[in-house]
Amino acid sequence: MDADACPVKDEVIKVAARHNLKVFMVSDGGIRPYPSPLVELVIVEQGADAADDWIAEHIGIKDIVVTSDIPLAARCLENGASALKPNGEAFTENSIGMALATRDLMQGLRETGEITGGPRPFSKRDRSEFLNALEVAAQKLIK
Repeated sequence: MDADACPVKDEVIKVAARHNLKVFMVSDGGIRPYPSPLVELVIVEQGADAADDWIAEHIGIKDIVVTSDIPLAARCLENGASALKPNGEAFTENSIGMALATRDLMQGLRETGEITGGPRPFSKRDRSEFLNALEVAAQKLIK
């Protein structure tokens, strides 16, 4: 899990505990350890992509990354992993190209000032959708 600013840490741990799955929380610091033998906190050096690089280098088939970072999701999919946004939406081989293109377009529009602001606030519904999506993804990988 890309733990920096991830709003669904507790939900990830809940699903992991239910299925006895290992969770790697990757961060460049500022995160508290979780009192669970299933959770391993990985602290990487400070840097823009240090956590992303660690995740992409260590993830593989039968792993799930939780991230809003589209380039990281693309790297994880290339390694055969699954990728979920914190709102439960899955990144897939079919959707990642369009997601990357849209990200680049929106970044350009923000840089020129044509669009300001960010994504809508994270909601209870997003949290619920994520919990359901992660449960389904975990069950698929376990089988």
